[in-house]
Amino acid sequence: MFQGASALNLDAKGRMSIPAKHRDALSIQCEGRLTLTRHPDGCVMLFPRPVWEQHRQQISSWPMQARAWQRIFLGYATDVEMDTAGRILVSPELRAAAGIEREVMMMGMGSHFEIWDAAKMAEKEQQAMDAGTPDVLANFSF
Repeated sequence: MFQGASALNLDAKGRMSIPAKHRDALSIQCEGRLTLTRHPDGCVMLFPRPVWEQHRQQISSWPMQARAWQRIFLGYATDVEMDTAGRILVSPELRAAAGIEREVMMMGMGSHFEIWDAAKMAEKEQQAMDAGTPDVLANFSF
C-alpha cells in the first residue's frame, strides 16, 4: 500500500529518483520493474509491473467504443526498471502529455503512484478545495 507525497526533481535526462521509503518495497514487490502511463487527469501513473499487468489485461478487453481510452492508457504505457541508483526515466512523450517540467510530486495512491508537475498539482488541489467537498464524502469523518 503506497501512500504519502514526495517532492522530487527530474534530472536533465528526465530521470527521477524513487524515494528511499518506496524503493525497497518496489524492489521486493516487483524487482524494480515498473510501468508508467498517462492519466487523463493530467499526470503520469507509476505501477509495479504485476499490478499494471492486471490493469493491462482488463483495458485490452474493453469494447471498440473505448478505443480512445485504450490509446490513452495502453498507447502511452512504458515499461521501465529502476537503475542501481533507484532512478527511472520518464519518457519525453509522457512528460509532454502530462506537462511535467522539472519539479514533480510523487503521490502514493494505494496500489500505484501518481507523478504530477508540482505547479499543476498545486493548481488542481486548489481547484478541488475551491469546489468544496463532493456529496460522496458527506458522511466521511476521521
